[in-house]
Amino acid sequence: MANKNKRLSQNVVGPFFVDASCINCGSCWQIAPKNFSQTNANTAFVHKQPIQEKEIYKAILALTDCPVGAIGAPTDIISNVSNNIFPIFVAKNFAGEVYYCGWSSSLSFGASSWLIVRPEGNILIDSPRWSTSLAKTIDKMGRIDQMVLTHRDDVADHAKWSKAFKCERWIHKDDMDAAPESENQLIGMDLISIGNQITLIPVPGHTKGSIVAVLGDQKQILFSGDHLWWNPKKEVLVASKEYCWWNWTEQLKSVKRLLNLDVRWLLPGHGYAKQFEPGEWKKAVEQTLEYEKKHKNLL
Repeated sequence: MANKNKRLSQNVVGPFFVDASCINCGSCWQIAPKNFSQTNANTAFVHKQPIQEKEIYKAILALTDCPVGAIGAPTDIISNVSNNIFPIFVAKNFAGEVYYCGWSSSLSFGASSWLIVRPEGNILIDSPRWSTSLAKTIDKMGRIDQMVLTHRDDVADHAKWSKAFKCERWIHKDDMDAAPESENQLIGMDLISIGNQITLIPVPGHTKGSIVAVLGDQKQILFSGDHLWWNPKKEVLVASKEYCWWNWTEQLKSVKRLLNLDVRWLLPGHGYAKQFEPGEWKKAVEQTLEYEKKHKNLL
C-alpha cells in the first residue's frame, strides 16, 4: 500500500496519489491515461483526479496492477474492490479471446502479461506476479495449457504459474538461462506453431532470444514483448534503440520480418497497445523502418 507521507508533490489534490516508491514502469498511465502521467523526474503521478465512475474504475485497476504498490487511495474507496478485478477483456478474433492479466511484477519492471482463452487450451503470454485470486479466476476460465515467455526480461513468476497449472513453457534457446526449467525451446530463426492459429516468431534484437506470438492467420493479434510498442502522442510504432539490450541492427531486421502480417491488435509487454484498421499495420512498420534508415541505422 502506498504511503501518504511519501506522496509525490506533483500529484494534484485529491484522493488518489502516487508515492515515492514508484519505479515509472508505465502500467498506471497505460491503464488510466486520463488520470496518470509521467513526470520529468521519471515517476508517475496523478495529473487529474478520477471523477466519473469509469475513471474511478480504471484508477482502481491501476492501483491493483502497480507492481510496487506505489498508488494510494482512501480506504472508503478501495475497501470494496474485488480481488477478482483481473483479468479484463481486451480483444478477440476467430482464434481466441485475449485478456489483460494485471498483477504486474517488479521482477519484469511492470511488464504486461496476456491470457489467450480458446477451446484448444488457454495460453499465457509472459508472466504476471503470482496472485492467488488471479489464479482462481484463470482456473475458472479454463486454466493455462501453455506459457510463452517472449524474452528474458519478462519471465517474472513463471515457475509458480507453471507449477500451479502444470503448463509447459516456451522460450527461445538464446534466452533460456532466464528460465532454464522451461520444457520447450525455439532454436534459430524458425517459426513454430504451438497449436491451432498460434505462431511463435523469433525476433532477435532487444534480447538475443526475443520472440513474438501471433494469434490467427488473419485479423491477427500480435504479442510483441519488448520488441515493438505504440507511441500514441507521436502516433508511431516504436522499436527502441535506447532499450535495446543486445543488437540494434538485428532488431531492425526483425521489425522488417513482421512487415507483411495482418495485425489488427498490437499487445506489447511494455508501452501502449494499439488497434489497427486494415492496411494500417504495414504502413506503420514501413514508417518506422524509413525513419531508422534516414537516421543511418542500417537495415
